[in-house]
Amino acid sequence: MYALGIDLGTTYTAAATWRDGHAEIVPLGSHSAAIPSVVLLREDETFLTGEAASRRGLTEPHQVAREFKRRMGDTTPILLGGVPQSAEALTARMLRAVADQVIAREGGAAAATCVSYPANWGPYKTDLMRQAVRMADLDGPITYTTEPEAAAVSYAQQQRIEPGSIVAVYDLGGGTFDAAVLRKTGLGFDILGRPEGIERLGGIDFDAAVFSHVQAALGGKLAELDEDDGTAIAAVARLREECVHAKEALSSDTDTTIPVLLPNIATEVRLTRAEFEAMVRPALYGSVEALKRAIRSADVTPGQLHSILLVGGSSRMPIVAQLVASEFDRPVAVDAHPKHAVALGAAWLASGKQAQPSGPVSGRASARPSRPAPLPVPQVSSTPVSSAPVSSAPVSVPQVSAPPVTFPAQPTAFLAASPTPPAAPVKARAAAVPSGGFPTVKPRPAPTGRAAVERRRSRRRLTLLIAVGAVTAVLAAAGVAYAQFGLKDRAKELTGAGATTPASPSVNAGPPADEVCSDAIKSNKRWVCLTSAVVADGKLTIDYDVEWAGSTPDVSGGFHLHMWGGDGTYPADHDMGSHAPKADQGEWYVEDRNPSVLDLDDKRYTRAIADAPKVCARIALAGHGLVKDANEGYLTGNCVPITRE
Repeated sequence: MYALGIDLGTTYTAAATWRDGHAEIVPLGSHSAAIPSVVLLREDETFLTGEAASRRGLTEPHQVAREFKRRMGDTTPILLGGVPQSAEALTARMLRAVADQVIAREGGAAAATCVSYPANWGPYKTDLMRQAVRMADLDGPITYTTEPEAAAVSYAQQQRIEPGSIVAVYDLGGGTFDAAVLRKTGLGFDILGRPEGIERLGGIDFDAAVFSHVQAALGGKLAELDEDDGTAIAAVARLREECVHAKEALSSDTDTTIPVLLPNIATEVRLTRAEFEAMVRPALYGSVEALKRAIRSADVTPGQLHSILLVGGSSRMPIVAQLVASEFDRPVAVDAHPKHAVALGAAWLASGKQAQPSGPVSGRASARPSRPAPLPVPQVSSTPVSSAPVSSAPVSVPQVSAPPVTFPAQPTAFLAASPTPPAAPVKARAAAVPSGGFPTVKPRPAPTGRAAVERRRSRRRLTLLIAVGAVTAVLAAAGVAYAQFGLKDRAKELTGAGATTPASPSVNAGPPADEVCSDAIKSNKRWVCLTSAVVADGKLTIDYDVEWAGSTPDVSGGFHLHMWGGDGTYPADHDMGSHAPKADQGEWYVEDRNPSVLDLDDKRYTRAIADAPKVCARIALAGHGLVKDANEGYLTGNCVPITRE
C-alpha cells in the first residue's frame, strides 16, 4: 500500500508516493517528472491531458486549456472548441489522469491521497478544489494541505528543525506566488498570521518577458505572419517554447541564444542574464513585499526566522535567492528540486507518518475520510498526439541583438514602486547543507535600483498578442495568458513599461501605474482621482477630484467611495466591494465627504488603512458593490502614497 501526494500547479502538475517510510517523485512525463497542467478536448469529445494535450494544443489552440488554476473561482466558462468548461472540471480531469497513471505504475489505488492548494485561497476557492477532487473520484480518504505547509514538511525531512523554530516559505511557481510563515510544533507545522499571495505572478509571466525581448529584436516580423497559417501557428508556439528554455538556461548560464525559425525569418536572438534580471526584478520586488507582509502578519521579525525556504520552479532563478537573502538577512534554503517539494510533502502528509531528523511531523491538512458520491467524469484519454511538423532544416543565420524592451507584466504581479525603491540584489554565496539538497544562501548588502511597470488589456487577435512589447498609458484589469498565437478565446496579453538600467541618473521612470489619474479612469461616467493623503496631527486627510455625473454622493443610499490601504496592486480592487464573494472581500471604508478625514484611532483607519504605504479609492453603488469601468473591470479610481509627518 502507498500514499499519494498531488501538487496541481498553474503550469505543471507533480505527484509523489510514500511507502515504507520513504517518499519519492512519480515520473509522470516522458522527459520530466512533472507534466504540463493542460487539458485538450478532441473532436470526438474525448480529453487529452499533460504532455499529449500540450503537444496537440500547438496546432489546435481553440481546443486547449492552460493555466486554468488561475481561473478557479471565476464563473466565466473556459471554452474548449466552443464547449464551456469550468476551472474545477478541468482540474478534476488533471487529478483523475494523474491518479490513473499512478495506479497503472503502482498496480493499485492509493490508500490515501493529499491534495495541495495555495495558502492564500479563501474558503470559496478551497471548496471548489474539494469539488474538483470529488469530481475526480479519487480513491481512499482525501486530505488537503496548503502548498507552504507541504513544502515545510518536505524540508523538515532534509534539515533538522527543532520544535518552536519558525520558517518562512517563499513559493514562486509557474503562475502564482505564495508566502507563509510556519512554526514547527511537536505534531507538525502551524501557519502563523495570514499567508500572502500574488495570484498572477510566476514562470509564465517571466516567459512572456523573454518573448517580448525576442519580439523587440525581430521588429515587425511577427506581425507579418498569417494568423490562419497552421505552419505559422506552430512556429510561433515553438518560439514560445524556446523562450521558456532560454529562461531556464539563464539559471545556470550568463547568456543564451534563442533560435527563431519562422516562415518569414530565420535567426537567433541573444539574451543575457543581466537583461533578463532587469526584466523580472520589478515583479520580484513585489514578491518580497508580499513575504514582508506575511512576516508582519505572523507578528515575528526576520531575525526570528530559522530560515527562508524557496520552493517552486521559478525560485531556481539566481536573482530570487540573492534578493531574498539580501532583503531579510537570513539563511535561504534552496531545494535542489523545487518543483517537487510540495508533492513530496503532500505524500508524507497523506501517509500520516511523516518522518524527519527531529521526529515525526504531521501537517495541518484536514482529513476527509468519507467522500460524497462522485460526480460523473467522462473517460480521460492520455494517448499522445504529435503536433504538425515544423521545418527545422539548418540555416545559416545572423545573430540579432535586442534593444532594451519592456516587461509584459500582469496587474497583480507588480507592486508599485515606492518613493524609496527596494534594494537591487548582488550575488550571494551558496553554502552546502549537510543533508537533503537545500543549499543556503547567505545575505550580502545590495545597491539600490528602481523599476516601474504599466499594463494594458490587449485584443485577442494574433497581431496584438505577439506585439507584447508595445507600451500604453491605459491600464485595464487582465491577466497574462499563454495563448498560442492569439487564437484562444480568452487570451489576454499585457504589456508594460519596465524600466531597464537607466543610462543617466536623470532619467525619470515616472509615477507608478496605480498612481496615475489616467484618461482611462476619466473616461468613465463616474470617477475619482486621489491627489494626496497625509497623516498629521493624529488624522489622515485624503484630498481628491471626483466626477459624480450629477449624482449626490451618499454612503447610505447612493454613489459613494470605497477607500482602502494597500501597495497599489494588493489588495486587488475586485475584492473591495459586496460584489466579491464574502470570503474574498477585503477591508474598506465608505466615504462621501471631500476631503476624507479620519482620526488615527478610528476603527475605519485601523482596519482599512493602518500602516499601508498607499490609499486607493473606487466608485461604489448604493449596495456597496463597485461600479464597473468600460472594460468590465473596476478601474474607476487610483491610489496615492500616504505621507506620514
